[in-house]
Amino acid sequence: MNATVISETKTSMNTLLSDLKQLTKVGLSLSVVFSSIAGYLLGVEVVDYKILFLLALGGFFMVGASNAFNQIIEKDTDAIMQRTKNRPLPTGRMSVNFAMFVAVLFTVLGLSILYSINPKTALFGAVSIFLYTCAYTPLKSVTPLTVFVGAIPGAIPFMLGWVAATNQFGIEAGFLFMIQFFWQFPHFWAIGWLQDEEYKKAGFNMLPMNKKDKNAVKQIIFYTVIMIFVSVAPVLKVSGDFYIHPISAVLVALLGMYMLYFGFKLHKSETNIDARKLMLSSILYITLVPIIYVVDKFLH
Repeated sequence: MNATVISETKTSMNTLLSDLKQLTKVGLSLSVVFSSIAGYLLGVEVVDYKILFLLALGGFFMVGASNAFNQIIEKDTDAIMQRTKNRPLPTGRMSVNFAMFVAVLFTVLGLSILYSINPKTALFGAVSIFLYTCAYTPLKSVTPLTVFVGAIPGAIPFMLGWVAATNQFGIEAGFLFMIQFFWQFPHFWAIGWLQDEEYKKAGFNMLPMNKKDKNAVKQIIFYTVIMIFVSVAPVLKVSGDFYIHPISAVLVALLGMYMLYFGFKLHKSETNIDARKLMLSSILYITLVPIIYVVDKFLH
């Protein structure tokens, strides 16, 4: 094999790997794995590293499958938007059949691995893939309520870790679900604000009432306040075995207030600059809050 052929083969492999990363959204998948691991550490008495590895691997395949199905369904609308037009399917670098093969393979691998932990974990994984693919994705072009529907599969990973650790879905897993559920409204509406023009070109309804106005921001503020209350509620020991110390509740509340501050700034300015700051503060929140919970648990 001469140098030219070797170079072309290497380039093709690099392109394929890059396309697979885009199809399955590796960065997003890893962030979901992070949430699942945090949920597992909150629920477990003694860490079983085999279960932890299986949860991370199964969660990664589960989210990768959802993203691949999503991009297959939205191939044509992705071609319209600047942010997504260079994805492998709209550009034709990857065929729909190959993307479907990846999506199905990841589904089978993800659910099989999660089932090996316990059947409940696999069940919630399957619910997540189904709702994201068959409800949230098609509803994006029908109604702004799609964000509500999408918040359900988006909230499963945090509590999935608890279910993997305990084989139970009780009030503890319910609280973890609610925290991530209410967080998604300010987060995705901030993204919807930033991408409003692009989403409208594709026919997506991602803002409340489908408009960038103060009423949309009022809903952002409303759901942020609920998120803060739900997040600090474990300090009152109303969430079963999942509870936190007052100092952790204060830290969580401060992070929530930081988000709320940018919500009020957006209400006043109605600018993309403040929408971006709100989005970034929401990412900071959902990154640090699980860490605070886990550190708090191991300091009990």
